[in-house]
Order: sequence, then structure tokens, then C-alpha cells
Amino acid sequence: MANLIVVILMLSSLMISIPNSFARKRGPDDDLEWFRSLIHQKEKVAKLHFFIQDILAGPNQTVYELARSSISSSSPTSFGQVSVVDDLLTVRPERDSEELGRVQGLITTSDLEIRALTMNLNFFFTSGQYNGSTLSISGRNQIMNATRELPVVGGTGVFRMARGFAITSTYSFDPTTLYGVLEYTIYVSYV
Repeated sequence: MANLIVVILMLSSLMISIPNSFARKRGPDDDLEWFRSLIHQKEKVAKLHFFIQDILAGPNQTVYELARSSISSSSPTSFGQVSVVDDLLTVRPERDSEELGRVQGLITTSDLEIRALTMNLNFFFTSGQYNGSTLSISGRNQIMNATRELPVVGGTGVFRMARGFAITSTYSFDPTTLYGVLEYTIYVSYV
């Protein structure tokens, strides 16, 4: 019983030391003021360059089909195919290059006539100066073009309030093993 009383007293003293802004219940007006102060901060700009290891088959596969439409098999563009991705993000194009994080999300073939994907991806950084932060990209990727541009639509952590664009290209692709390396350069502003 004495130990329980000591624990309660310790927790009580911790509660007293919490700043008022966290101890009291925050209302909608408090959140609005916090948001206003956030958007008035000076924006930072970054250029990020990295590679994605995209494995479509085999024992270390990172892209899996979730669903198909009734015409996916007969469509020249595999229209209606939905896949989930969890690819490795690396510093260089080599498979054993230093890991920066993961790219996770959904990819849908969404054009009846042209090989184009609708991409909803989260770039989750697990090392370096952006460790724990994410960038979100959502848009059309016309994969047969040499380079493609995708919008950065948000982020978390360091990249809170992110916006910008990504330029991507296929660095290499082996049709036998279905192993591809994608190159990304992202231009992003954030607060």
C-alpha cells in the first residue's frame, strides 16, 4: 500500500509540472491560434534525392496486387489493378545502399488507353536528419515517360505543412526478375 501511495504522489507531482497549455483542455479556438502561428512561420526549402528499390516478384517482393477490375486481364493497360507497396528508400541505386526509409502506399492503374498510375505514397524516413518524418505524394504517374512529375501534398514531423513536387524516372528495370530502381528528386517547402 505504501508503494502505491508513493507512485500516486510521484504522478501528482508530474501533473503539476506540466505546462498550462497542455494541462488544460484545448478548445477549437486554441487550435486555430496554434495553426495561425504555424503558417506564419518562415518556410524552409529542401531538395531531396534518393532511389526506390521496387521488387515486383520473388522472395523479397515489395509490391503486391490487392484487387483487379473485371477488365484488368484483357486491358492493354491493366486498368483497375490496385497494388500495395512497401519499398526500400536508399541513398544510391545499388540494392545494398544505405537505407533512408520506406515508401508505402497504394498504386492503381487508372487509364484505359495509356500506361498511367494513380499513386498515393508516403515516404517514411527512418534515418538521417528527417528521421521519423513523412512526405506524402499523390498524383498521376505516366510510367512510360522518361521523367514524370508528381505533387507533394503534405507531410509530418520536419515536413509539416509540406508542398512541392517530385521528379521521378526509372533508373533501371530487369524484366526477367521484375526488379526496378526508381530515381526521385523532391523539391519541398515546409514550416
